[in-house]
Amino acid sequence: MYSPFSLVVLHRRHHHQQLLLRHIKHLSSTTPHLQLHLPLNHPTFLIWASNTSLGKTLVSTGLAASSLLSANPISKPRKFLYLKPIQTGYPSDSDSSFVFRKLSRLSLRRHPHFPLFSSNHVLKASVPAAQLVPGQEIAESCDSGMRDLGYYEETRTEGEVGMGSGAVSELVCKTLYAWREAVSPHLAAERESGMLEDSAVLELLQKCLRAELEGERKEMDVFCVVEMAGGVASPGPSGSLQCDLYRPFRLPGILVGDGRLGGISGTISAYESLKLRGYDIVAVVFEDHGLVNEIPLLSYLRNRVPVLVLPPVPKDLSNDLMEWFDESRGVFDSLKEKMLSAYSERIKRLLDMPKKAGEVFWWPFTQHKLVPEGAVTVIDSRNGENFAVFKVRNNEFITQQFDACASWWTQGPDATLQTELARDMGYATARFGHVMFPENVYEPALECAELLLEGVGKGWASRTYFSDNGSTAIEIALKMAFRKFSFDHGIISDVLKDNTAGRSVELVVLALKGSYHGDTLGAMEAQAPSSYTGFLQQPWYTGRGLFLDPPTVYMCNGVWKLSLPEGLHLETPKLENKDFSSRDEIFHTIRDKSDVAKIYSSYISEQLSQYSGSGGIYHIGALIMEPVILGSGGMHMVDPLFQRVLVNECRSKKIPVIFDEVFTGFWRLGTETAAELLCCVPDIACFAKLMTGGIVPLAATLATNAVFNTFIGESKLKALLHGHSYTGHAMGCTAAAKSIKWFKDPQTNPNVTHEGKSLRELWDEELVRQISSHPAVQRVVALGTLCALELRAEGSNAGYGSLYASSLIQELREDGIYTRPLGNVIYLMCGPCTSPEICSQLLVKLYKKLENFDQVYQIKENSESYGS
Repeated sequence: MYSPFSLVVLHRRHHHQQLLLRHIKHLSSTTPHLQLHLPLNHPTFLIWASNTSLGKTLVSTGLAASSLLSANPISKPRKFLYLKPIQTGYPSDSDSSFVFRKLSRLSLRRHPHFPLFSSNHVLKASVPAAQLVPGQEIAESCDSGMRDLGYYEETRTEGEVGMGSGAVSELVCKTLYAWREAVSPHLAAERESGMLEDSAVLELLQKCLRAELEGERKEMDVFCVVEMAGGVASPGPSGSLQCDLYRPFRLPGILVGDGRLGGISGTISAYESLKLRGYDIVAVVFEDHGLVNEIPLLSYLRNRVPVLVLPPVPKDLSNDLMEWFDESRGVFDSLKEKMLSAYSERIKRLLDMPKKAGEVFWWPFTQHKLVPEGAVTVIDSRNGENFAVFKVRNNEFITQQFDACASWWTQGPDATLQTELARDMGYATARFGHVMFPENVYEPALECAELLLEGVGKGWASRTYFSDNGSTAIEIALKMAFRKFSFDHGIISDVLKDNTAGRSVELVVLALKGSYHGDTLGAMEAQAPSSYTGFLQQPWYTGRGLFLDPPTVYMCNGVWKLSLPEGLHLETPKLENKDFSSRDEIFHTIRDKSDVAKIYSSYISEQLSQYSGSGGIYHIGALIMEPVILGSGGMHMVDPLFQRVLVNECRSKKIPVIFDEVFTGFWRLGTETAAELLCCVPDIACFAKLMTGGIVPLAATLATNAVFNTFIGESKLKALLHGHSYTGHAMGCTAAAKSIKWFKDPQTNPNVTHEGKSLRELWDEELVRQISSHPAVQRVVALGTLCALELRAEGSNAGYGSLYASSLIQELREDGIYTRPLGNVIYLMCGPCTSPEICSQLLVKLYKKLENFDQVYQIKENSESYGS
């Protein structure tokens, strides 16, 4: 029985759910999104060409003949699926019709073992193309400018085994979209009012693949090819290059090269364009023109990829190419076997990877005992913000998961930037490899340093110190800060006079509880005791600092609230403005004159004055803090007013200020640097992760000229003696320069506001409020690219070691969201370029899973209460 109070709560919750469902329905109707589910239970290949008119369709036909009309006896019928997603010049030119008709002729010539049923479909066409197809009724379609054509033809060929056996081989040919004019698809689509988004092409292609390939495992052997239009870099209907259009599927391919004069260059260029985007090319095949092009191609490919040569295609087509196909039979049989072998090897690798990973990997931040083989995520590739994940459920398939933990907060590139970075980094590697950094200069490092100082360091920083990752950037920052403090407070001069003077000084940090600054020993000393610093993890840890428990802000039940730590004793009986009318109010500098600011100032001054150490030996030599958000500590949002007051108090005492922006920098919180949110600047700041777009490790520690000058002197021993073998490496600096410019340019990042100082709101405010009001949720923080929530939990269910969220995490992954918890804290993280529509989809899925999660735990708690 429910109490009256419970009934009221349930009624209110039901009302909120109805409102949210309407909001979700509206969002769903305005945000089309491809749900990738690509079957891999049968071999499927893309047929590319280095240019147009090189014989892609001949190769497709030859492979169909090799599969369906084998000279060797076959034990069961076979199916060959030919798909042509984009066709121009229709209906006078139809590649699916060519394959259909040639196979029909060849089947009469070669006498297949099983009867052969062949069909040819043309699914959609532009109005001008459809009007040329006789006897077709043109139905309206939801696709603007395109019509459902539904053209269909079929034929049957007898086999050595009669039709009565029921065993029949199949040839299925399908053209998905067709236009009349024989020009590049983007021109045909524009001229015939038949424009298509890439997602429409991919969605229909996936639908055809699933319809024809799924569920066919035992009945027959199936082989599928998807033939491209034109060359590798020919535009599709939307204008996207085809090598980019089909990249989400990343199907393996064969490349039809050019055997003519000049064809070597074109073939290599096409091959490199595909490899640059992460495609696997199984073989190169081309027509023999007597120039022996295969020799230099094999030399260039270093025998990694086989090169097959087809006989010259006769100019006299009086024999309908039948003799040519007979002459080419051996080449196509060899090509098919190489493709089948590559498919088998790929599937075997994917199937074996979880077990092998468990045997050889030592994953970070992972208890291996809690990761069974079936829980290992097999990532086949990445495309922009999405993982392509291999799964086995009845059949093998590739599905898509949004990388909602941004691969440990590093990621930001969309698919376009990913390709741009690959190209630019390849150029940097080819030009520089790696070169020594001290006393040298080269363009990538110089451009990167200048961009950092003009961007995240604008107005305060004058020097860039490169390193390899965030933790080492922190180590460098601590050395800089301690030198600056020692210089300003006369400790350096004392040491220069007496070498033993330094032994009587112990420098420690001022930091915040819940902060995290990296895994190296020095960085760990600069953070408060936590799960990361205990004896099990770091037996040397002593915690060299004064660690303040900061006030935090969060949203609960749709309202932003201020939470004060127990250690912050208030002189006034009541704190004004414990709730905020909006998130913007939290950051407003008008709060600097509030009573809260005075209370913060008094508290910090008291803490600093009481920290005296032993006989004045200990000195707070640096303030180090993560601005605004404490990441690994649980995604807590520190009251920005508190941090601003903290900076001012340290400045008044000549304590250098370090901002750890390894996580928060480069638009992660909605501005290029979190210092803009705090409205104050540091003396030293550390950047990494998103700085390179998350493609390759690189870090930078920025400092003021005053900090730099404390290391200047006649002796090398006074210099900063710290460095890494790959300091300022060209590849990383190139990636950083590209990413820094990309993220802040409205032309490449539509989320940047016109002023160029912030991102537009990415997380739907109504959804965020509803999630914060969910009974399973303790608090929510939504800022920039981050949306985090803490599940309501107690005892062992709370904290970093908690497994409380495990079932929810698994549910989210099954629903296409890859996230990783911080105990009972779950967060979604997108990139600076992610559309708000994608973010809304993530929130909708999260809310639905929260509903299931809450119901499961309510049932569990009720059963435990009943049992007690």
